[in-house]
Amino acid sequence: MRKPISFPLRQGTASRQAHADFPEEAIYEREAGRSGFFGPATHFHHRHAPTGWSDWTGPLRPRSFDLNRLEGAASPSPWEAPELLGNAHCRYRLWHCATAMPFLARNADGDDLLFIHSGEGELFCDYGHLTLREGDYFVLPRSTAWRLEPSSPMQILMIEATNGGYQLPDKGLVGNHAIFDPACLDVPEINSRFRDQYSEDTWQVQVKRHNQVSVITYPFNPLDAVGWHGDLAPVRLNWRDIRPLMSHRYHLPPSAHTTFVAPRFVVCTFVPRPVESDPGALKLPFYHNNDDYDEVLFYHAGDFFSRDNIEAGMVTFHPAGFTHGPHPKAFKASQEKPKTFADDVAVMLDTRDALDVAPAMHGVEDPDYVNSWQEKS
Repeated sequence: MRKPISFPLRQGTASRQAHADFPEEAIYEREAGRSGFFGPATHFHHRHAPTGWSDWTGPLRPRSFDLNRLEGAASPSPWEAPELLGNAHCRYRLWHCATAMPFLARNADGDDLLFIHSGEGELFCDYGHLTLREGDYFVLPRSTAWRLEPSSPMQILMIEATNGGYQLPDKGLVGNHAIFDPACLDVPEINSRFRDQYSEDTWQVQVKRHNQVSVITYPFNPLDAVGWHGDLAPVRLNWRDIRPLMSHRYHLPPSAHTTFVAPRFVVCTFVPRPVESDPGALKLPFYHNNDDYDEVLFYHAGDFFSRDNIEAGMVTFHPAGFTHGPHPKAFKASQEKPKTFADDVAVMLDTRDALDVAPAMHGVEDPDYVNSWQEKS
């Protein structure tokens, strides 16, 4: 049995509760926590912003990438999409698919989570057919055979749970229907669109295993199921079906917005929501040390009010090991004239294991991002 060294203590001047009613002489709160906001934590009150560094050397730094600038033509194969970040338990890609896949894909390395950043298309898989559109998540169980027919060019964020699978988070006290009702999850159907693609033509399946691709050829279309039953299936969820947990008096941690969980990481979704209205409540993300997890944020749509110079299609990467939080302009605005509504949509990946930045990212990085927390004169 294990138990963290944990007992509440207090020193000096501190707020009564986290994220609210800060001391006037120290308005900068910093959370030092463990286990990705689920473990023991301490809240410090500082006279200066914890992100107010004047210089930074060495590889551990906040990083920003503009995926809109990624080079390379669209490909009908997801396995040709460049890997952007990764570790032994997770692979993070952005795939541009503009034409119908002339073969099937199958990932034998783990479950895939697709997030449709733009475009629309028809997806066919072992389980049937459904339409994918902007804002959809689609979970593909490991070794499912599938293909896409875009009706408009698609940009798809792909997050692989390497040697693992996706599950839903335990929603605890708020119940199984909070955040989104599982009844919102759609599954592929054996419908007329699916039956129309039965054929005796030659088809190939590109199978990825150990990040290498093998090709299996069939003298017919393997997507020929006439029915199925069971409790394993791909599922679709659009971010518009997410009804986030909120508190008008307390800024909830990112973990409250968890959408999917894998063995060594979580995927969270930030969707439009009212800003905290209580006069003493913190009204934007708090400064924090999430020292057990690397944090990756993909910006999908809206006004990203806690960050400067961030647009849709960009990614920020904050490795574990340093304090991060809102930019100075956003923090000042939250003190003087706070917003009443946050209208951004973003997908966050938090990994328990350190992520490596792939070479494809080197040409699209903003090297000055580390300095974006400095006060502008």
